[in-house]
Amino acid sequence: MGDPRYDDARTTALALAAGAGDRTALTAFVHATQRDVYRFLCHLCDRSEAEDLTQETYLRALRALPGFAGRSCARTWLLSIARRVAADQIRRAVTRPRITPVEDWDTVAAGPTRRRSGFDEGVLLRQLVATLEPDRRDAFILTQMLGLDYAATAEVCGCPIGTIRSRVARAREDLIRAVNASAVPGCGATGPALTMPGGRPVQGRPRRGR
Repeated sequence: MGDPRYDDARTTALALAAGAGDRTALTAFVHATQRDVYRFLCHLCDRSEAEDLTQETYLRALRALPGFAGRSCARTWLLSIARRVAADQIRRAVTRPRITPVEDWDTVAAGPTRRRSGFDEGVLLRQLVATLEPDRRDAFILTQMLGLDYAATAEVCGCPIGTIRSRVARAREDLIRAVNASAVPGCGATGPALTMPGGRPVQGRPRRGR
């Protein structure tokens, strides 16, 4: 994995060039960012809608690129747009609620002696994160799943860094309570034995300097 500061600098340079009309830079910018945008939207909305919402995010970004001045890194700027796209979709969905399938959750939580596979654990974490209060969920996903630092996450969410730190800490507390309440195997009194994609444990208090 490369230095994220280099990646952000390169992505921002591509966005600036794309905003000036460079089509090659535009293609490279989309390729460099679309995975993070899609993953973010998968957590904020129904997975079946994530592809369409990713396209909507880029449509909005293309209209706004000529005005992008690089005052923040392009990935942060783009994830801010994705967050607004998700919020708009959620508002639309309020008027047409539907039942979300929960078969995966039932399978994961089926029995106290069932050994969890890596896939099951990922499903469990996704289900629990989806139940978080929206602001805490967004902060948790951006920092713990997408790897943004707290300053960039604060820009995406439009709040102070201290608020992000608090939201991440409270999100983890919420996850611990949810896991313990579900009597999921592998979870001790101090919290869930859940890991992020790649094997990283769910982080506790936000790391300073991030």
